[in-house]
Order: sequence, then structure tokens, then C-alpha cells
Amino acid sequence: MFRKREDSLLPSLQQAGPTERITSVLGSGITWKGALSGSGGIRIEGAFDGDIAIRGLLVVGETGRVTCEHLRANVVIVAGAVKGNITAEKVEIRSTGRVWGNVVTAAFATEEGAFLRGQITMEEEVDIGLPPLAEDNHRAGGDSEENQPH
Repeated sequence: MFRKREDSLLPSLQQAGPTERITSVLGSGITWKGALSGSGGIRIEGAFDGDIAIRGLLVVGETGRVTCEHLRANVVIVAGAVKGNITAEKVEIRSTGRVWGNVVTAAFATEEGAFLRGQITMEEEVDIGLPPLAEDNHRAGGDSEENQPH
């Protein structure tokens, strides 16, 4: 009747877009201090201390520990521990997830047993504060040559 989801740390969305795939992994034996930025999906199973600002999916696995002042990503899934504020379009805290910080999001989900010490602010739309990708800007008719005044 009830089965544990085999894809327990993958996005809940059935049709994952290009920003909702894992492209990089910080393994469980790794400790990293610094900054993560760019685009793509990242799964953290080790310890990370620093700034995170990515256009894509961030998964903090059950063994993952993230400490940052402000974590920004399109989609954040927490099954481990995050100490810091989160701004994301979608946030999910799994049953093993622990978050110490405020959350600003447009979509929020949690499982029984999840922990959050902070405030949740729900917005109609969330700007994660990252510059648009060059391809998004070109598609929208942004800074391409034909749109520049001569």
C-alpha cells in the first residue's frame, strides 16, 4: 500500500526541466569552503561552508551540511542540514531535513519530521537575485546586436 519513493532525493516534479538535473556532486567525504555559483544542478553530501548562488537545482543530501549566510537557487531540496537563509522558487524539506534560517519562496513543501527554525515568507513570484543566463537574455530579445540602437 505504501512504498518509499526510490527517487527520494529527486525533484517531486514529474517533468524535470534542464535546471532540475544534478550535474555536480560534492561527496560525503568532502569538506569545501568557498563559493558556488553558475548554473546546473548540485547535490551536496559533504560539508559546505560559503556562498551558494546557482541557477538550477540544489539538493542537500541526508549526510550534507551547508552553512551559508544566504543560499539562492531555483529549486532547493533539503534532506540534510542547512544553516542560513534560503531564497528559491521552490523549497522542499524532507523528513530528515533540518533548516536554521528564514525561507523566501513561491512554493513550499515539507514532510512529517522535517525541522525549520525560522520564518517562511511565501511570495507570488520569487527573484533569486541572479543575472539572467545569456541564452535567456537572447531569447527574450535582450542584449542581442539586432536590438541595440545604432
